[in-house]
Amino acid sequence: MSTLKDVLTNDMRTALKARDEMTTSTLRLALAAIGNAEVAGKEKRELSDDEILAVLTREAKKRREAATAFADAGRAEQAAKEQAEGEVLDRYLPKQLSDEEIAEIVSGALADGGFTGKAQMGPAMKAAQAAVAGRAEGGRVAAEVRRQLGL
Repeated sequence: MSTLKDVLTNDMRTALKARDEMTTSTLRLALAAIGNAEVAGKEKRELSDDEILAVLTREAKKRREAATAFADAGRAEQAAKEQAEGEVLDRYLPKQLSDEEIAEIVSGALADGGFTGKAQMGPAMKAAQAAVAGRAEGGRVAAEVRRQLGL
């Protein structure tokens, strides 16, 4: 079974052969970010698929934020480019949960842990993030936890 990094590399080569410049450049940037993460720290190491997904999630979030910033600044061409790069990265990420699904999962996590008040926000967030397991952005999960805790 191939790792996610192998899939990204093979897809980049395929895009290169097909002369798909957007996909090629986006996957090169993603692989560079993965390479940087591998050499961060005291010694080089191979990242697991979960760690690679975390890097890809971070890169996709950067693209969404950049697209929003460019759009707000009236730079539609750059915003469209960032949006397209984000869409390429989204192909490799797990499907994001809807707001209703997040509410349901957070509700279950809060009930299981018996979290009820403001003082328990930290442990409640930890439990909710574990239940969501990377299928939703932390900000969306935090907002739902706050809402359900009545903060």
